[in-house]
Amino acid sequence: MGLMDGKRGLVVGIANDRSYAYFIAESLLEHGATCLFTHLPGDKMNRRVGKAIDQLGVAKPWLESMDAGKDDDLDRVFGKIGDDFGSIDFLVHSIAFANRDWLAIDNFTNTPRDVYAQAIDLSAYTYVAMASRAVPLMTPRGGGSMIAMSYYGAVKAVPGYNVMGVAKAALESSTRYLARELGAKNIRVNTISGGPLRTLSALAVGRFGELQDWVEKRAPLKRNVTGKDVGDTAVYLLSDLASGVTGQNIYVDCGYSSIGV
Repeated sequence: MGLMDGKRGLVVGIANDRSYAYFIAESLLEHGATCLFTHLPGDKMNRRVGKAIDQLGVAKPWLESMDAGKDDDLDRVFGKIGDDFGSIDFLVHSIAFANRDWLAIDNFTNTPRDVYAQAIDLSAYTYVAMASRAVPLMTPRGGGSMIAMSYYGAVKAVPGYNVMGVAKAALESSTRYLARELGAKNIRVNTISGGPLRTLSALAVGRFGELQDWVEKRAPLKRNVTGKDVGDTAVYLLSDLASGVTGQNIYVDCGYSSIGV
């Protein structure tokens, strides 16, 4: 028997088979969950995400195009979930965006207003926007669980992470406010702060390879995090085992965040 048997939910953020969302979906599926998926608009992303989902062994996946920055798209996708399934048990938010031109060492101070606002919108507000649409789909099931992906740059200044760190700080704060309001509906809201993983978005951060080398040297476990580390933690948070956990940011970074120097 799997921890997620009988549970169904939406996974947002698979770009390829190296995405955190991919590893989360992989662990969820291993534990018996039914996963629904979205992809960024366009035939190229449809094919890319479809190929990754095929590697997960999902036959005839539920896969919809969605631009999380557009309310109409969010309404359409969550409305279709309601029409097709009636309810969900969990939501995985694993998306973020900032203009890579501003993700370089010593290139934060002059961040343009529109770049700053866009990073907050797509990386943090979209969690709130998805949560508001997921609530009516979770209440028929007696509650549910949501997670989003964060990073240590939300609480410490990581060279080159820049405006994305500000956006992740907003994401973690939004999580606490969502948790406070949705707890009465038995809906839990958390974030996972994963260590640096070589994903498409991570490679936009200046000198990312050096960051991984530093973590491997300093982390108590003397290694970088794996996708499975995060995927299995996601299963815990989305399962009934974490029934008393909400409003939390769980570090899955081989202990790096616990070290002072």
